[in-house]
Formats: sequence, structure tokens, C-alpha cells
Amino acid sequence: MILEILKSNNAKILRHDEKVTVALVPNDKLRTTAELLFKAGCYYATGAGVDERLLGVGFSMYHIFNCEAEGRYIIIKAVASNLKIPSITPIISGANWAEREVMDMLGIFFDEHPEPVRLILPDDWPEGVYPLRKDFRYNERPPRVEFEQKREKKPGVIEVPVGPYHPALHEPEMFELYVKGEEIVGAVYRGFHIHRGMEKLAEGRMTINQIPFLAERICGICGYTHNCAYVQAIEDAAKIEVPERALYIRTILLELERIHSHMLWLGVAFHLLGFESGFMHTWRIRETFMDLAELLTGNRKTYGMNLIGGVRRNIDENKKKGLSEILDKTKKEIREIFDNATQMRELINRMEGIGVLSKKKGREIGVVGPTARGSDIDTDVRRDHPYAAYGDLEFKVPIYKDGDVLSRFLVRYEEVLESIWLIEQALDQLPPGDILNEEYELPEHTICVGATEAPRGEDVHFAIMGEGNKVYRWHPRAPTYNNLPAVPIMLKGEKLADAPIIIASIDPCFSCTDHIVIVDGEKVYRCSLDNYLGGL
Repeated sequence: MILEILKSNNAKILRHDEKVTVALVPNDKLRTTAELLFKAGCYYATGAGVDERLLGVGFSMYHIFNCEAEGRYIIIKAVASNLKIPSITPIISGANWAEREVMDMLGIFFDEHPEPVRLILPDDWPEGVYPLRKDFRYNERPPRVEFEQKREKKPGVIEVPVGPYHPALHEPEMFELYVKGEEIVGAVYRGFHIHRGMEKLAEGRMTINQIPFLAERICGICGYTHNCAYVQAIEDAAKIEVPERALYIRTILLELERIHSHMLWLGVAFHLLGFESGFMHTWRIRETFMDLAELLTGNRKTYGMNLIGGVRRNIDENKKKGLSEILDKTKKEIREIFDNATQMRELINRMEGIGVLSKKKGREIGVVGPTARGSDIDTDVRRDHPYAAYGDLEFKVPIYKDGDVLSRFLVRYEEVLESIWLIEQALDQLPPGDILNEEYELPEHTICVGATEAPRGEDVHFAIMGEGNKVYRWHPRAPTYNNLPAVPIMLKGEKLADAPIIIASIDPCFSCTDHIVIVDGEKVYRCSLDNYLGGL
């Protein structure tokens, strides 16, 4: 069906195999193709702009769709004509940030984009300077330019800033909440305060096997899943057969990471709701899983385990035994804490019916992970695009229909128990053999994608292979990037006192979403404010 959609719109198939389809689509057919893919059940995952002038092409935009029903990713490519490409945001709202990021970083302009203002670059960044173009040096610092910032007030509306340092999440971000009485009537997210320049650093200085260690530092909690998404993209491009034992080891570590990430969030949720003993017990148990990660890898967080073709450390019989014993003990403790918590009516009342995101709106935006599954969106990369050892293991994907904070809470609780079950299966079935395949050749200019189900949702790493053991282009997309645009919708109409738990309910990671810094400016403020407060 997908091939029929592409061919009927005069697309040129550049790659088609069991996992990925890449097609070059004429600009006049781009919107129609994107709309048909979306209606066929392919949701918008991310987009990446590429400076392909060194390849004799010019500037291109790659829109990436997750087609769960077919178990594949569809990448449609459009080449800019006079630096212009039709925007698909008017028909797929989830493409908004991706297109605006490409406008900022590469200077490709999207015709009829509904919000053509800066997303990532600061307002004192000079016009006409685009940091992801190949002729921009990774260590270049352009001069700042002066700009005027103006604020506009709406009568009867009070602006309540949450941030730029969040009182609970300890990362720089800012939500501007607009309040009438106790009701939130609008909200604007202002992010991208952190500058790390990872994409530019990887493309400019690093080799294929150095990038996994950089990818693992995208997120301070779930970095290993980024590492896996990247190496899987390269392994897919080079058709590398990863040893089966290495795939099982990756699965064990990925699920350990999911457990300690979810336990961290569940503890934070208890803290925000005033249940401090639940917070302390949850984090006490989480420490055990951090210790297990150190036992297996030598590190509590950044494991340094993956290379292209496998893993660097094995799991011996003594570690297997210790891991199994601790899992059996902690499983009982986790059940006890959360069975008690879910019977506390005062806790349930603070989450039930709060921060609702409908299934329809969530699908339009492209939310992922527990945020999606709490809104009755049945999605999970582990099941829909099996990787590592997930295709050999049994697990349930928890789905809740109410779309509120409680639903997202319960999804994560159930996923912790499912992760323990997955690790138990993987340990029991751990096959013998090698853990690293170093016999491979890297193809040049192959387009590839790797995806994992991070604790917060789908991680997508897009790459184009380069020459001399390097990548030509690497673009990681963290799940919070897709989930954050839904937060203003969750906040609208709710009480101000519920804002902290609603914001936290997507388990936002601002650091892994940000690529560069942003400073508020007149255009950004007025456009965003009008979107949320129009007609008040």
C-alpha cells in the first residue's frame, strides 16, 4: 500500500527493504504524499534538513514517518528549489518544529508554514548564518546583533512564569502560563536554552565509532537508548550481523535503563503530589537498579557498552545469578509501594481527569511513549519495529484510554513490571557466542534510520553515511521533542495548582530535546501568544 502511494505521486524509490523505504518526491506532490501516508496510519516521527551541496544535490528535507502497520519507516525526500520547499505543517501539525528547526539551522524556507518564526536560534543570532551548513565551522562564533524585545499584555489575563529553572525538574526551560482567576487559559513553551552542538560536532570531528559515546550523553537519564538507536542506524546501513548474545545484552541494559528512568519519574510524581514517603521508597529501590547497571557495565549511567557491531563487555554467570536474585526481591517491593499508592484517594484525585490529551490530538501532534499510550495510542517500537532481542521475548504494551495524568502514571508503573519480566526472560535465554562483529564495510552516502523505544518514547536517529569512516549527516530526535508541543493543550482549562504535575506527566527531558540556545524576542512572543490567546 505504501509503495502504491509513493508511486502514484511520481516518487523515485531510492531504497526499499524490510525495514526502511526512502523515496524522492517531487515538490508539487509532497503535501499530497504526506497526507496520504498520514491517513494510511503512518504518523510523523521527525524531519531532518541536509546540506547536500557536496553531493551535487543542493539542500534537502527528509520527512520520516513511522508506519507501524507495515513495520517500517518511510522517509520522503524533497529537494529545495531556490531554497524553498512546500510546508506539510498545514496538514500534519507534528511537522511544525522539524520544519522550523531546518529553517533556523540550514536556511531552507517552507512555503505556507503557519508559524515561520525562529524555534532554536537565539534572536541575537545574525540573519543569513546557518550553523548546519557544511561551510559553517563547528567552532565558529558569529557576532551578536541587537534586537528589541517587547511584551504585550491581555486585559484580565495574568502571566505566570514557570521557569526558566523548573522547581522540580532541575533543567532550564520555561512555560508561560496565562491565567484568569485559577484557570489556565493559555500556555506557551519556551525552550532550547542549552547549547551543545552535538550534530555539528559529530559530523565535523568524530568517527563512526566515537559517536556512540557522544550519543549516550544526549540524555542524562536514558542515554543508552540513544546509543543503541545510533548504532542500529549504522548497522542497518552496513547490513552488519550483530551477534545474538550482544543483542540480548543490549536488551537487558535497555530495560534496566527503562526501570531506573521510570522509577525516577514515579518518585518525582509522588514528590509533586506531596507523598514524600512514596518518593523516598521509590528512589531507594531505584538505587538498586543503578547498582545493577554498575555491576554489568562499570558505570551507573553512561555505560559505554556499544560499538558498531555489538557490545564491549560480556555478562558472566555470576552476574546473571546476582541480577536474578535482586530482580526477584525488588519486584515484590515495587508492587507493595504502588499497590498502596493506587489505593490512596487523595493521590488519585490529583491525577484523575487532569491534563487530558485526546487520542485524535495526540496522533496529530505525533506524541510517543507513555504519553501516547496513556491516550489510547497503541504504539511501541520494541513491538512494531523489533530490534535487539525483543522479537524473541514476550511482553505486554500497557494502554489506557483516558489521556490524563493518572493514565500516564499507570502506564509507567506497569512498564516497570514488564521490564523486569523482559530482563528475566533475556537472562534465561541468553545465548552463547561472540559479543562483537568487527568484520564489516561501511557504505558511502547510504540513508539510514535507527529507532528504539526509550523510557519516554520513540528515539529516532537519522543518518547519511559519509566517507572515511565518518557520517555525512546525523540527526537524533528525542521523544520529548514530540511530546512537548502537547503540553499547552494539556494545561488549557486546568487549575494553576495542577500545572507542575501536568508538565511533569510527559516526563520531559529538556536537555535531550535542546540543540542550541533561544532568547525571547518580539516575533516569537507575539506569534505564540496569539496562537494561544486569540479571541480572549
